[in-house]
Amino acid sequence: MSLPTRNNPYSFDEFLSWRKGLDYYRDDEFFQRLLRRYCGSDWERIDEELRRMSPKVSYRWRDFAEKISWPENRPYVKHFDGHNHRIDRIVRPLETEVMEKEIFAEALFSKRTPLWLRLAKSYLIYQNGEACIACPIACTEGLVTLLERYADTDETRRILAHCTEGIDGDFGIAAQYVSEIQGGSDVPANVLEAVNEGGAWRLYGTKFFCSATHADYAAVTAKPTGSEEIALFVVPSWLPGNKEREIRNGFTIDRIKWKMGTTELTTGEITFTGALAYPVGPLNRGLANVVGIVLTYSRLAVGLSSGAFMARAVREAQGYARFREAFGMKIGDFPMVAGQLAEMELFSKRTVAGAFKLYRDFFALPGGLKGGLVTDETEEVKKQRFDIRELIMLQKITASKDSTDVLRQAMNVFGGHGVMEDFSSLPRLFRDSVVNELWEGPRNVLLTQIHRDFQRVWKWYRPSDFVKRVLAGADGALVKELGAEMDELVSYPSLFAKGDKTVEVCRRWDLLCERLFHTYQDTALAEVP
Repeated sequence: MSLPTRNNPYSFDEFLSWRKGLDYYRDDEFFQRLLRRYCGSDWERIDEELRRMSPKVSYRWRDFAEKISWPENRPYVKHFDGHNHRIDRIVRPLETEVMEKEIFAEALFSKRTPLWLRLAKSYLIYQNGEACIACPIACTEGLVTLLERYADTDETRRILAHCTEGIDGDFGIAAQYVSEIQGGSDVPANVLEAVNEGGAWRLYGTKFFCSATHADYAAVTAKPTGSEEIALFVVPSWLPGNKEREIRNGFTIDRIKWKMGTTELTTGEITFTGALAYPVGPLNRGLANVVGIVLTYSRLAVGLSSGAFMARAVREAQGYARFREAFGMKIGDFPMVAGQLAEMELFSKRTVAGAFKLYRDFFALPGGLKGGLVTDETEEVKKQRFDIRELIMLQKITASKDSTDVLRQAMNVFGGHGVMEDFSSLPRLFRDSVVNELWEGPRNVLLTQIHRDFQRVWKWYRPSDFVKRVLAGADGALVKELGAEMDELVSYPSLFAKGDKTVEVCRRWDLLCERLFHTYQDTALAEVP
């Protein structure tokens, strides 16, 4: 019975109190079981460390992430100081700077931090969305991996130490500037020029999508004068002693882009006017290293962060469904809602399980990660390396799409409140997820690349054999079905041929790749105790 009253007593406080007190790690039994499976003898140490950190990410950093997301707190660039000096200062809220310093002080890339602890900490941190943190973590990881292999000068070794162990308690943060106006994913079309001037390399030209413009260092692609080969450099944002004076290292930040999501993170357009740059690896291996190493870590981060976004969205949707009543019953008891929540939970758990399984095999690659095509290995090792490369791209496109879909469904559970920016974090996470779908290669580009990769190795590695290997443990009939269709579609000469037939092949290829990776995720989920 509902009688009229001018003083409606309804309150959301019960739900808000539950949400406010939720601990991302302590209250997630599934993630604890999953992590225990992969940590081995490090489990107790890692569990203890996560229980120490989780209250910070669940409460303090969560609240910071919410506050800095408001439009009035968005970062901006201040081009000149009061004395007409060009400074290009990225102005960010104090909460962003404090949170960033505290998170990087966790020493994620230090030699004293086990790989699984780094991964678990990142997963918890990603549940707060981009927050000007997720992208810099991924970019720093990529630069650290590059420098661990190629740092061979005092300058590059100092940059590596700054990013891994810190200097005087301050940890270096990295970005990556690859995309140019003529084509983001078409890295070979880069035209930024690298000039050797008196034994030092300097960069001239423009980059069009430069995220984390506040970073200390950036991995930058450029072509040496007169060469068509892509080289890779690390560029300090400031030379020693100049950060405090706000004198940039030979570049200007021309403007900050207005984005749909990841709005706490600045993405700028940059003009290099002679920036001092240090080569990373052989000059003729820049493309191989940026794709094989830098983008690999970024794409892995997209898979993990997508799982983190989903975990938070599903958890809060389930909590709201237990609280909210309509038509005399809890909305979670409606079969329609119950079915949606169950499906969302499946997608969340399969994504996280698949990400951890892929990381396990990625960490176990013989000889570690290598850029470009490797020919001096046994066929078995080459197959392992190929499997990981393709699974990383398949995960990137599948997990990011699933994340957007799950977040949209979670907002639906909240009804009209689902799109209210001041009611929950879901709209913000949704917008961040849409950006994840495009970052480090949109779906159509990666689907095409995967198809070309399989054609390239056909003579020694059939697609159906790949399916058997990566889906070991899955239903035999399903594996045979997926393998046969993959052989058929890869045999199609080119996805660039115009015509209705190609359009149909592309449609089937898209659906097949998604179905294949979902099956991979399901096998990973089935392995969790």
